[in-house]
Amino acid sequence: MEALRAELAHYKAEKDKIRDIVGQIGGKTGRLRQRVISSIFLALVGVLFGFDVLRVFLDWDVPFLPPVLLLEVAVLLVSLKIVWMMHTQSKVDHFQFWILHSIEFQMNMLSRRVTELSKTLDAAQKASPQRASDGKAAGSDRVIGS
Repeated sequence: MEALRAELAHYKAEKDKIRDIVGQIGGKTGRLRQRVISSIFLALVGVLFGFDVLRVFLDWDVPFLPPVLLLEVAVLLVSLKIVWMMHTQSKVDHFQFWILHSIEFQMNMLSRRVTELSKTLDAAQKASPQRASDGKAAGSDRVIGS
């Protein structure tokens, strides 16, 4: 029973550690920040595009602004947003790779343990075949895990 409690405590510690990591790469805390940044980018691009369209349709002549400068700035902002999204996605991909690698490592460890236990069991059965056969007959009516 104590081993199960220790395993449960270990599981809870790993779960908390993973929650902290997910929060760092854009979990629940990152959603609000991402929405704010996206809204700012969208508002800037909309204002720049709208001002440039109004300037063309209303024939505003602003001497210090070249004709397509605002559209170029809007395209630059969209490009920066795309780069930022790619960076965020690469962090998520790295985290997923780390999780899969951890799972694979744990599976390999379990496989080694099962192999070692199987070898130990085979060696114990070969060492005392009489005891192993007595144990099978006496314990055959028991349910595993009870």
